[in-house]
Amino acid sequence: MKIAVYPGTFDPITNGHADLVSRAARLFDRVVVGVAKDTGKAPVCGIEERVELASVALAEVTNVEVVPFEGLLVEFCRRHDAGVVIRGLRAVSDFEFEFQLASMNRRLAPEIETIFLTPAERYSFISSTLVREIARLGGDVSEFVHPEVQRLLARKHCV
Repeated sequence: MKIAVYPGTFDPITNGHADLVSRAARLFDRVVVGVAKDTGKAPVCGIEERVELASVALAEVTNVEVVPFEGLLVEFCRRHDAGVVIRGLRAVSDFEFEFQLASMNRRLAPEIETIFLTPAERYSFISSTLVREIARLGGDVSEFVHPEVQRLLARKHCV
């Protein structure tokens, strides 16, 4: 069974994230979406809220599991028997950081590969940071996130 992990903060999960997960789910038997608990960032939504939002947004993709994680990504992959890490690249500016992460992960766990996917063009400019800022300022984020995610964000005051 080919298992991949797609890690991230997902604060909140966007349509761009969901696009990558859906495409990865066609390539792998199972995709584990790892919602990072401790990222060095200060997430607006708590870990439970981010897991819930991701679960709602990805509910229609049957071979996807959404779980929280903390600690080293490579150890999380090993616990889930995943041989691949999926990372998204929206722009060339993402590449340097992602390449550095992939190289370090390969050094820590040579048996785990990193695969880069790019989102569909219509999602290439979306980021969680921009979605949070637009929502915080009262803007409409409906074209950037799943409708349930938008409702949950508003109800829980995550943004």
